[in-house]
Amino acid sequence: MYVQELEPVADSLGLSALVAALPLLIVLVLLGGVRMKAHLAGLTGLLAAVLVAWLAYGMPLDQTVSSGVQGAVFGLFPIMWIVVNALWVYRMTVRTRHFDILRRSFGRLSDDPRVQALVVAFCFGALLEALAGFGAPVAICSVMLVALGFDPVRAAVVSLVANTAPVAFGAMGTPVVTLAQVSGLPLDDVASVVGRQTPLLALVVPLILVFLVDGRRGLRETWVPALVCGVAFGVAQFVASNYVSAQLADICASLVGAAALVAVPHARVPATESVRASVLTGTRSEELDEEDPRREVLRAYSPYALIVVVFSVAQIPAVKDWLAKTTQSYDWPFLDVAGPDGKPVGGNVFSWPIVSTGGTLVLIAGVITAVVLGMHARVAVKEWIATVHELRFAILTVTSVLALAYVMNLSGQAGTIGHFVAAAGAGLAFLSPVLGWFGVAVSGSDTSANALFGALQVTAARESGLSPELLAAANSSGGVLGKMISPQNLTIACAAVGLAGREGDLLRKVLPWSVGLLLVMCLIVVGQSSPVLSWMLP
Repeated sequence: MYVQELEPVADSLGLSALVAALPLLIVLVLLGGVRMKAHLAGLTGLLAAVLVAWLAYGMPLDQTVSSGVQGAVFGLFPIMWIVVNALWVYRMTVRTRHFDILRRSFGRLSDDPRVQALVVAFCFGALLEALAGFGAPVAICSVMLVALGFDPVRAAVVSLVANTAPVAFGAMGTPVVTLAQVSGLPLDDVASVVGRQTPLLALVVPLILVFLVDGRRGLRETWVPALVCGVAFGVAQFVASNYVSAQLADICASLVGAAALVAVPHARVPATESVRASVLTGTRSEELDEEDPRREVLRAYSPYALIVVVFSVAQIPAVKDWLAKTTQSYDWPFLDVAGPDGKPVGGNVFSWPIVSTGGTLVLIAGVITAVVLGMHARVAVKEWIATVHELRFAILTVTSVLALAYVMNLSGQAGTIGHFVAAAGAGLAFLSPVLGWFGVAVSGSDTSANALFGALQVTAARESGLSPELLAAANSSGGVLGKMISPQNLTIACAAVGLAGREGDLLRKVLPWSVGLLLVMCLIVVGQSSPVLSWMLP
């Protein structure tokens, strides 16, 4: 049995923490400084984590390698299993051109560009984040706004800022699922706390968007629909994440937010010519004026409705119990680890949720979607294979980062850093979201940031007497605000609207909003860690 040590280097917690942090520092420097591709940086960090675990912590090499393999397997299933099947559903709608019908449907909801920004960037962007994530919402929404007549820079900035509130529950809840796994906390507990933080962002972001589109006039004239949209989105995200399913949080929020926005009479009032002239400096796509048969419009919306139905059925107690019985647990080979207290850690056992995992449920919805959209089985399978090929580097990145996280967690490196960071005491509540924000700003992924820092946050919370669930959730909620300034997302936005090489211009426009909202999130977490807002927690 390997027993974790907290101070393996010169019996010093500070020196041990410095050595333990080397893999993380290497990844962050390679990503943020050297601009190395994410999958290569992840693999390099993994190698560093293995060497630190073996040479500095004395973890047997076979157990070190085994812990990394377990992390990689978890990265494949259920994490990338969810992402692949969710993106497959989206690709099928593109292949059958039902995505174009959906896009035209949104374009006809209102001719007010400020309302269009809310519908496309905020509501539909959240729906895309729920299904695909990994930059797809920014790329697609930016292109759609340009097609509606938006200036490319404005379209990119609006899409980047809008891609905040839904990120923690994106890709069918992948970030919170990862956070729960690496932190050892129940998924429902983590999701419920995140669902009491990010909905507060949803109240503010729509107001920021109408300001970005049309300045103070936009805020003055369209604050009502913006606020209604944000409140509806936030309430739906809170209810779904706390009482329904973390995987459905963004889908429910985006649909409810869009419905509330359309229901506001003010949102359907035609924009004045002066507004349209000052905002829409580009050329509107003539394709948006095409009329589509009602039957095809319903089919275009059907994939999202099917996912909601499948996940809702899976929450019925009898069905949920049956699905839970299909989960298989195994003693992971070549792994026998005990914590500093001598008790075996949970990582010695690997659970495989064959059917109950979100990815399998999305796959079921995807099969039904293929039938509804009239796609031949052979074409649907080709699209699934093409999805895997498209995500090949993302798969390599996620598996390497999770392998790194598992090596650090099981060897004791994360525990050492957590004990050292706990010295911040009450200030840890303020710094916790900053750590997640920094991780996402560098890696471009809330999932990766949660994998890297989730266990560290929980260890530090327990040592400082704070709520582990609160700080773990803060890592993810703070992280969503780093996405708009990540080099990965900035590059995607520039490429989508033809602004290659102008990432710096976009960064200067979105950085103040990122930092400002981060400060708000830090204050929320501090309040929730004290009697001031502790009533908000479950």
